[in-house]
Amino acid sequence: MAIQKVGVVGCGLMGSGIAQVCAAAGFPTMVREVSADLMDKGLKGIEKQLSRLGEKGTISEAAKGEIRGRLKGTTSLDDLKGCDLIVEAIIEQLPAKRELFASLDIICPPSTIFASNTSSLTITEIATATKRPQRFVGLHFFNPVPVMKLVEVVRTIATDDAAYEEMVAFGRKLGKTPVRAKDSTGFIVNRLLVPYLLDAIRALEEGVGSIEDIDNSMKLGCGYPMGPLTLLDFVGLDTTYYISQIMFDEFKERRFAAPPLLKRMVLAGWNGRKSGRGFYDYADPQKPRPMKF
Repeated sequence: MAIQKVGVVGCGLMGSGIAQVCAAAGFPTMVREVSADLMDKGLKGIEKQLSRLGEKGTISEAAKGEIRGRLKGTTSLDDLKGCDLIVEAIIEQLPAKRELFASLDIICPPSTIFASNTSSLTITEIATATKRPQRFVGLHFFNPVPVMKLVEVVRTIATDDAAYEEMVAFGRKLGKTPVRAKDSTGFIVNRLLVPYLLDAIRALEEGVGSIEDIDNSMKLGCGYPMGPLTLLDFVGLDTTYYISQIMFDEFKERRFAAPPLLKRMVLAGWNGRKSGRGFYDYADPQKPRPMKF
């Protein structure tokens, strides 16, 4: 069954981006938030992104109007019952995701495909809250969703072949490059990225190099667009710490264990750019200064 109408639950940073690319790809898209204020904030964020694209000449005024016309907001889960696909992008907590999908399972017809945008939780464990594990996948987008070209399409041991292939095709329709991933904690990207980021912190702890030298080494020596410590500040140290705990709990391997420095920074509220301080001080966002430890 080809996807005709898409539902997105959550209109925060990731959810609004997912809704935007779905509407831009021609899909009528219903976005649900828990309150009118959050819904309004999310839709205004999409409008801001569309305005920026218009200023750059990336899309026309007519195209912006068409995208807006395909987007609708709601605070009621019941309004999602006519969707062929529902993508969840809410808080990264297993109980909340399971509760949401258990409710959607009652509302939606058996044909509806469910997908989670989780970056670290096990798709299988989320899916067991429903009676449709065969029509449950992971669709892990990357921030910012309208810009990043990758989507990890995650299948569990219970996912139906036809439903999975439909999701791979859906990723292509959004203009993304879908990669096929198994339901292993961290999938492909975080399975490789998280140990790299944690090792960069360990290198700093052990005096291998300074913050600037570690970042410049990976940028200039490996051609990475940004160094690992800058990337940690961008992603959020609290986010990385949370993901590392989930991955360590799954694999029990040192490479997934959070270094003591990361834990202390999170406890101090030094979460990176969003808090104004991480491995760099962002008092002047245009000229971040490396912190001294």
